[in-house]
Amino acid sequence: MYTFYYTLVFLYGNLIGSFLNVCILRIPAGESVISGRSHCDHCKKLIRWYDLIPIFSYLILHGRCRNCKTKFSIQHPMIEALNGILYVLVFYCYGFNYLSVIYCLFISALLVLSVIDLRTNTIPFGINIVIFVLGLIRLVTDYGHFYDYLIGFVSVSGFLYLVYLITKGRGMGGGDIKLMAAAGLVLGWQLIILSLFLGCIYGSLIHPIRMKVSGQGRVLAFGPYLSAGIITAIYFGNHMINWYLANFF
Repeated sequence: MYTFYYTLVFLYGNLIGSFLNVCILRIPAGESVISGRSHCDHCKKLIRWYDLIPIFSYLILHGRCRNCKTKFSIQHPMIEALNGILYVLVFYCYGFNYLSVIYCLFISALLVLSVIDLRTNTIPFGINIVIFVLGLIRLVTDYGHFYDYLIGFVSVSGFLYLVYLITKGRGMGGGDIKLMAAAGLVLGWQLIILSLFLGCIYGSLIHPIRMKVSGQGRVLAFGPYLSAGIITAIYFGNHMINWYLANFF
């Protein structure tokens, strides 16, 4: 039965991943993510519903438009598959409950945010609002730990805001500050601090490689690295913290 449930979770994650692709394409362009049917950017023809089945349609059509044969970006099936896999991992770690649903939606928001930030060096304010709402839901459903989430809201974001003030905006972006405030409300203070630590490690290791390989500049989009740190903390954070406390305190 668990195999059946995880398969459903994966497929549902694929469907949400398809919507994430719409968000990634339309939000930077200022277009609605709700209205308007999907179409080929080259020939402008509407894409039929049976050509929008996550992953499978891309494979069947060999990644090309049915009408003009223009090649579609590999991003589409990658985001769909990745979102499905991450959903399964969340339910595997936390079980079939409301917390898994919150974390899944949280991770989906982080995927959209990361791709957009990589492309535009901006974090859409609307995505941070979505995460903030998830944080409020988390706070209400775990009201006994109210102060953990409240401290999480201000601990890392307050530090980053201080960096922003000291560097006059050159060392930290406002979107990153809002992201960590909203994420801290979802995770609580311990996991959000760990997320920042992990995000800094990812950035310091990966960005120099990107500079060498793809000619990226020194200014990095920090959102994807913070998001990677957050996702790592969701899966392994409690185990990492318990291991650290058991061995060093």
